[in-house]
Amino acid sequence: MMKNLLVLLFCISSVCYTKAQAPNASTQFIQNLAEHCGKAYKGSIVSSPIPADFDNKELIMYVSACDKREVKIAFFVGDDLSRTWVFTLKGDRIELKHDHRQTNGEPDEVTMYGGTTTNTGTAHIQYFPADQETTASIPAAAANLWWVTIDNKEYSYNLQRAGAKTSFNVVFDLTKPLVTDKRAW
Repeated sequence: MMKNLLVLLFCISSVCYTKAQAPNASTQFIQNLAEHCGKAYKGSIVSSPIPADFDNKELIMYVSACDKREVKIAFFVGDDLSRTWVFTLKGDRIELKHDHRQTNGEPDEVTMYGGTTTNTGTAHIQYFPADQETTASIPAAAANLWWVTIDNKEYSYNLQRAGAKTSFNVVFDLTKPLVTDKRAW
């Protein structure tokens, strides 16, 4: 006689899992980012002082490329389109890299710095301490800590430098997408 098998199935962001393969918080975080693929949002700096190269500039994040393991978010500062945040799922951790490009598309001299989470974090917040690659290429950033939050209303990107009395914090309003079709960019 065959035994009846009961399988608990649930879905997050159009991907279904059985209870045995339930996504961890890192996977859920990547999925939360990917839900915004093809959308752009306006942001503002909520910390002070505002860095001179950001002052009076329109800030836009554009979730430009997404799959199950990686999400790329372009970060536009006025006419400067050189920055992209790259979130990559590596096992049960997430790596954040800052991809900086010159106007011709070539990698900038300082690029691909960042870090990897030291734990799975939560579906809504992840912390990224500077990694060894960052320490080697930018010694002053060796003790940097980046953290990113996302919920139904906001996405925030944050940076704290060890010893600094202030942090850099920019928040994007996810309730008002600027564009919903990436072909428009």
